[in-house]
Amino acid sequence: MSARDLAEPYPHVTTDDAAVDAVRLLAGQNLPALLVLDTDGIPYAAVPGSQLVRQLVPEYVMEDPLLAAVIDDRHADALAEALAGKTVAEWLPRRTFKPPYVGPDAGTMQIAATMARTHVPLVAVIERDSTGGQGRLLGVVSAAALMRHLLEAGGRA
Repeated sequence: MSARDLAEPYPHVTTDDAAVDAVRLLAGQNLPALLVLDTDGIPYAAVPGSQLVRQLVPEYVMEDPLLAAVIDDRHADALAEALAGKTVAEWLPRRTFKPPYVGPDAGTMQIAATMARTHVPLVAVIERDSTGGQGRLLGVVSAAALMRHLLEAGGRA
C-alpha cells in the first residue's frame, strides 16, 4: 500500500501559534507527536511528545533528578509560566526535529524505515509540485496506522 493510501489528516500548529495552544492540542487529542507547519503550510518540525515534556522541566531538575522527587504539583504554575507569551517556534527544543517525510508513492517499508531511523512516530506525506520545488502536505502516517496496516496485511497471508 502506498503512502498516499495510508496518509490521514493530522492536527497541527504553525510556527506562529502560541506555545500554550500547541500543548493544549497535544494533550487534548492524545497525540504522540506535535506536527508544526511553517507559515506556508510546509512541515517545519515533528516533535515527539516526550521531547515537549522535556521543555517543561527546568534545567536544574534535569541536572539533578533527585530534585524531581521533592517538586510537586504546586510548582506546576512555574512550568506553565515557561509557555506564556512564547510562539511554537520560540518554544520548540533547540535540537530541531526535521519532519520525516516521504512521497505519495512510498511503500510501507520505506515509511517504516523512515520512522525507525528518525525516532518520530509520524511521517509526513508530501506531494511535490511539477517543478520539484515546495510540496504540499497530503497527510501523515502515524506509527499506530502503520502497525494497523501491517497487522491487517499479515492477517491476509
